Amino acid sequence: MRKMWAALIAAALTVVPLAVVPFAATPAEAVDNGLALTPPMGWNDWNAFGCNVSEQLVEQTADKIVSSGLRAAGYQYLNIDDCWMGKSRDSGGNLVPDSTKFPHGIKGVADYVHAKGLKLGIYESAGTMTCAGYPGSLGHEQQDANTFATWGVDYLKYDNCNNMGIPARQRYQAMGDALAKTGRPIVYSLCDWGEENVPSWGGSVGNLWRTTGDIDASYGRMLAIFHQNVNLAAAAGPGSWNDPDMLEVGNGMTPTEDRTEFSLWAEMAAPLISGTDLRSASADTLAIYGNKEVIAVDQDKLGRQGKPVSMAGGLDVLAKPLADGSVAVTLFNENTTPAVISTTASAIGLGAAKDYTVRDLWAHRTTETAKAISGFVPGHGTVMYRVAPTRRPDAYAPNVVVDTTGSGWSAGSSATVTSTVTDNGARAATDVRLGVHVPAGWTVTPLTRTRFARVPSGGQAVARFRVTAPAVLPAPITRTTVTAVASVHGPGGSQTVTAPNPVELSAPVRAPFKTFSDNTATFGAQDSRLAIDGAGADLWDGTDQYSAIYQQGAEHDGSTTVVKVTAQADTSEWAKAGIMVRDDITKPGSSPGYLILAEAPGKGYVLQWDSTGSGRLDSNSAPPNEGSGTAAYPSWLKLVRSGSTYTGYYSTDGTDWTQVAAATLPGVTATQDVGVFTSSHSEGASGEADFAGFTQN
Repeated sequence: MRKMWAALIAAALTVVPLAVVPFAATPAEAVDNGLALTPPMGWNDWNAFGCNVSEQLVEQTADKIVSSGLRAAGYQYLNIDDCWMGKSRDSGGNLVPDSTKFPHGIKGVADYVHAKGLKLGIYESAGTMTCAGYPGSLGHEQQDANTFATWGVDYLKYDNCNNMGIPARQRYQAMGDALAKTGRPIVYSLCDWGEENVPSWGGSVGNLWRTTGDIDASYGRMLAIFHQNVNLAAAAGPGSWNDPDMLEVGNGMTPTEDRTEFSLWAEMAAPLISGTDLRSASADTLAIYGNKEVIAVDQDKLGRQGKPVSMAGGLDVLAKPLADGSVAVTLFNENTTPAVISTTASAIGLGAAKDYTVRDLWAHRTTETAKAISGFVPGHGTVMYRVAPTRRPDAYAPNVVVDTTGSGWSAGSSATVTSTVTDNGARAATDVRLGVHVPAGWTVTPLTRTRFARVPSGGQAVARFRVTAPAVLPAPITRTTVTAVASVHGPGGSQTVTAPNPVELSAPVRAPFKTFSDNTATFGAQDSRLAIDGAGADLWDGTDQYSAIYQQGAEHDGSTTVVKVTAQADTSEWAKAGIMVRDDITKPGSSPGYLILAEAPGKGYVLQWDSTGSGRLDSNSAPPNEGSGTAAYPSWLKLVRSGSTYTGYYSTDGTDWTQVAAATLPGVTATQDVGVFTSSHSEGASGEADFAGFTQN
């Protein structure tokens, strides 16, 4: 955990003797402590709170787990992470809880949690210090294990920081032996970041082991961790689990991505440890955590981790055998655009049968299929099924999938949408109707027949529509959905299936404005509103990545530029959006006369400029890595030029102005380019900034 923290304090450490534990040539039998026969479920504070853990936080979270129904769904461990203790041991060498954070001690919290029918977890490191610089357990294994047992701890997360280069298995085995000697059942979680081939021996030492470095609340990191963990199924089983780290559900990914992470973790028989603030979690977030059908896949008594059936082109099929003979199937679309993903009953390991039931674990609906298993999967999304043989195909509606093609809209334009419905069922689908649902202001005109009396088993019906976007968009950059819809009937009943396609369209930027980007961006202009959805690593020193809507040569001596920043994506605390001036905006990294007046979500307001004429920003209005004030939306920015001196202001009401700073620039030409810009401060990650009322005189 948190290797950066470890690096900052490693130099101060000294070696602590530890008894040598011999390495086994091959993995031994799974640790026999009778614990974690299914993957642990619970909560950990670190991802949402870092070092800001406290007795109050843990107890309030315990209350929420009970009142929200999560305890009934299987969540039981409340795991305290780093920073819970004092900076030194007591005179007897014992760990001491931070009395400010935990006024009743860890035992007091354990008693509270146990009274709620829950269990308590604690954190330590297999090193001389924890990742945050608190006393580690290396050389104190039995003493600390005894302390944890005395306090009533039920779970230990044992980290890997400041480990002095001692082999991981040796260090982790020492604590495992110490825990066993206490006589208290304590689930043992090895957090060695997937190093030293831990899946080959972790099961002989502990109940679960981290297979990767730390996760964060981004789709990209979640995807990378999935790829690291998905092929390790051979190591997992009852009492021994691969751990791809805590769940980030509720911490900032999209709802689709949250549901994907939860589905994949359940399919991989991973621990389901929430890393969000459950006390303030939305109803949608709690519904994801509380999906009992998906949880049942994770907690299945057979204890098998799902394996890839196919992974090609970012379209993945995973299959997990279950104790009742059914198979959990997860269809995962790694890509940004929707796709139909397909497999078959035989490919997922089911034997020949007359028919199969397909239970959708998110839609909570059962259909039947002859053999094909497929689903329309949104970008970054999943479809999760439980598939089993059946002798009663007529009891269920046929499994049908609708797909759609059509794109390329701009304000006022039309596109042809083709919708295709496929009947996977063993029986024919009847009275099949195809349609397209669009937002208000859009129009749909059928180009072919849309109603079909019968679609045979394995057959398809196809219809085409002309779909027209409105000439005036609700926003300069508009994101909406065009959804294909199919209603069908069959022996087992009727159903309606959909294929939602996300659509992004923008109103064109017109003269006197121009656009520029040196990375990726979408631009829009509607009435007095401007919008830029762009990426960019940063604008500072040798990095100069941004996207801009600007007026060429409009900046001059005596000019005043004002704009209202109405919204800004929080892609980073240093994401920037505001006013840009430079001799030539289309020449990043080289054009002088360069200055920005910007708002940053986590830093407030800054004036930054090129003090040398190199074409690179090198000076900041505030101390290093700081801004002025607190970012608010909307905010107004004003830049005043007098000769080669520029003065920047901000306002939160458009009336009262606060000066940010003034700067004098070399290499300023009589007229310069001026406009609005954004940079996400997160290379490859796009974020939108919205502006209104841009004036320049």
